[in-house]
Amino acid sequence: MGIEEDIFQPKFRNDYQKALVNLIFTFNWMNEKLKVMLSREQVTPQQFNILRILRGAGKPISTLQIRKRMLDKMSDTSRIVDRLIVKQLVEKSVCPTDKRLVDVSITEKGLSLLQKMDTYEMEMDAILGNLSREEVQQLNSLLDKARE
Repeated sequence: MGIEEDIFQPKFRNDYQKALVNLIFTFNWMNEKLKVMLSREQVTPQQFNILRILRGAGKPISTLQIRKRMLDKMSDTSRIVDRLIVKQLVEKSVCPTDKRLVDVSITEKGLSLLQKMDTYEMEMDAILGNLSREEVQQLNSLLDKARE
């Protein structure tokens, strides 16, 4: 089914407008699928993103460093980190090299949650399961090119 049928819009001004609408619609569609998966563990996509960033960093990092690595650049990183602290998934500490900064690190509980969620990776991959490996590579190239 094409975007025209999905949103009941038979015509677009041009192919650029159609592509942009298609990207927005597809992002929202995928985001909803991810939210359903993540809701099982009572985390938001932004919280999940921060947990994965912290696990990948392997050491405490500042909220500024987290923000630079976030997928959602508009999110309020400090507020999201505070919510993860309440859930005991991350913790804050004073930066040893600059007392004005606060470092954030993932807790054992946060690591355990991510290990459990790693089992969802096949489910996440299945969101694009109707594309071949070559098509996924081409899609990645096209999306990278669109952002340049």
